Order: sequence, then structure tokens, then C-alpha cells
Amino acid sequence: QVQLVESGGGLVQPGGSLRLSCVASGSRFGIRPMAWYRQAPGKQRDLVAGITRGGSTDYADSVKGRFTISRDNAKNTVYLQMNSLKPEDTAVYYCNFRVDPSYQGYWGQGTQVTVSS
Repeated sequence: QVQLVESGGGLVQPGGSLRLSCVASGSRFGIRPMAWYRQAPGKQRDLVAGITRGGSTDYADSVKGRFTISRDNAKNTVYLQMNSLKPEDTAVYYCNFRVDPSYQGYWGQGTQVTVSS
């Protein structure tokens, strides 16, 4: 049984930084690609960043140069370092294995990120 627990969200001013964490349990985390997704109010869930088991990464154009995804396979944890945050980054952030953002299966509870002055 997969369980994903996201944390690290909060309220931050524009230009600020946050670091999100996601701990995965119940699965062979270390061999599976992982990703961060986000969903703003009234909008669909979108892919933010992905990382392979070997550490190769990819990013949505809107976050390139500002966000960094990383993983620690020994800790079953994936991270999202978010710098130079903008109000349009406000959303609930989720981690999951690399799936289509419209995936109808399991998602964790997410962590709220609010960027506002």
C-alpha cells in the first residue's frame, strides 16, 4: 500500500523560498521516477517537475530556473526547492510517482503553498 506524505508548504512573500518534502512508503521508491504536481483553485493539476531514479530532471517552463527537484533514495524522500516564488505559484502541491496529472488513483493530501504580500 503506497503512502505519500507531503510537507513544507506555507505562506511566503513574493520572491521568497520554500522547500517541500515528500516521504513515500510501501513501495520500491528507489527504482521509480517521481514528480511534483500542483493544482491551483479552479484549475487542473499540472506537472511541475520530475526526477528519474538516476537523478535526471525535467521542469515545467513556468518554473525552470527557480525550482529544483531532488531525491534521497535512502530516505524514500523527494524534495522541491522553490526560489523566487511568485503569486501564480500559489497552489496545493502534490508528489507522486511519474503519472499523468489526471491520474485517478492514489494521491497524498498535498501541501498548500500561498505566495502573497
